[in-house]
Amino acid sequence: MRTQSRRTPRALYAVAAAGTLITPLLAGCSGAGGAGGGSSAHSVNVLMVNNPQMVELQKLTADNFTKDTGIKVNFTVLPENDVRDKISQDFANQAGQYDVATLSNYEIPIYAKNGWLHPIDSYVRSDTAFDQQDILAPMRQALTAADGKLYGEPFYGESSFLMYRKDVFRKKGLTMPAKPTWKQVAGLAAKADGAESGMKGICLRGLPGWGEVMAPLTTVVNTFGGTWFDKDWKAQVDSPEFKQATQFYVDLVRKHGESGAAQSGFAECLNDMTQGKTAMWYDATSGAGSLEASGSPVKGKIGYVQAPVEKTDSSGWLYTWAWGIQKASKNPDDAWKFISWASGKGYENLVGRTAGWSDVPAGKRSSTYDIPEYRKEAAAFADVTRNAIAGAKPNDPGVQPRPAPGIQFVGIPEFTDLGTKVSQEISSAIAGRESVDSALQKSQQLAEAVAKKHEGS
Repeated sequence: MRTQSRRTPRALYAVAAAGTLITPLLAGCSGAGGAGGGSSAHSVNVLMVNNPQMVELQKLTADNFTKDTGIKVNFTVLPENDVRDKISQDFANQAGQYDVATLSNYEIPIYAKNGWLHPIDSYVRSDTAFDQQDILAPMRQALTAADGKLYGEPFYGESSFLMYRKDVFRKKGLTMPAKPTWKQVAGLAAKADGAESGMKGICLRGLPGWGEVMAPLTTVVNTFGGTWFDKDWKAQVDSPEFKQATQFYVDLVRKHGESGAAQSGFAECLNDMTQGKTAMWYDATSGAGSLEASGSPVKGKIGYVQAPVEKTDSSGWLYTWAWGIQKASKNPDDAWKFISWASGKGYENLVGRTAGWSDVPAGKRSSTYDIPEYRKEAAAFADVTRNAIAGAKPNDPGVQPRPAPGIQFVGIPEFTDLGTKVSQEISSAIAGRESVDSALQKSQQLAEAVAKKHEGS
């Protein structure tokens, strides 16, 4: 996932990006009068990640939200690592410094269980113009906690799919199935390897990080029949299915993947695909926007198909940057008005008219895919992206029952640490420094220690 593809381990609930997003490393900045501090009845303090979509939101707020509502928005905008730390501190302590924060579908159920978030069901029911049913069903489900209450609204969303060079495949006489299996992909990677000077068959993340290499690898594990934990919290990292999936992934990237794969994440694979260094790439659907952007050397040359499968009907992940209201917020009503505007249909049209339709924060609303201008701009990948999100099954991503939700992660607080440590072993195997068996033996011990905390729960 693009927004989770970051390169360093996070604190408490950090997400590595999933994957994730090429973002400018801006310093913390503020708009509409500064950030943090005390709130008044007609202001809200928003803490958010500094990705391009959020920065665009910040630019548009004063003239298009504050002007209409009288509600001043004080933004704190920070790089992902920093914002994750700050959010976890403020929300865990219920300090109430920030009314709204950007959270993912990983954190929101955990934060809700801890009592750190304000449920928003009553706002959704009364704000009929927001049209909650227009939010894509997997997003609604992912932002609903175990108590059945809704705690977040998506700003944009993504899944994962396979991207490939149509022109290279034609030249080599290769055919990409509409619904490829991973074994078919491996065969195609072997044939496409070397199709052009310096071109490798496929790019797959190998960079350590639970949202880097572990995000795509976990989707492969799921569709190969594996799981991190069975329904009774028994660790399954050394199971035959987990081993088969991991060995397949490691072998594929070592034989036909990018050079320096053990240090390649979302950003590196995007760069390789854009520069014609790889014939295929499995990653976040949000990467397509960059590949099809004006000025991209591969614009119009890329084909998009669903995430490869083996034993499941689908395998694409599910990720969203969403808005959550802190339980300690003194201005939840005004906070909701901001969320309703930022995640509403009108905002998408505003972005399309002012910044361009390629910048629309898509992947969250069904109606987005009915906008003629957006469909024209995103024709190559819009429907495949929508279908990938619609087919995502965060509560049932594999072939067996799971004890916690999540497709590319396990929805428990310990997964940031567990996934990061396991990713280091997997990356080492990709680099050829240890065997997959050795990597998974060590990883099984780590998973068993986490499982003991949850057995009987």
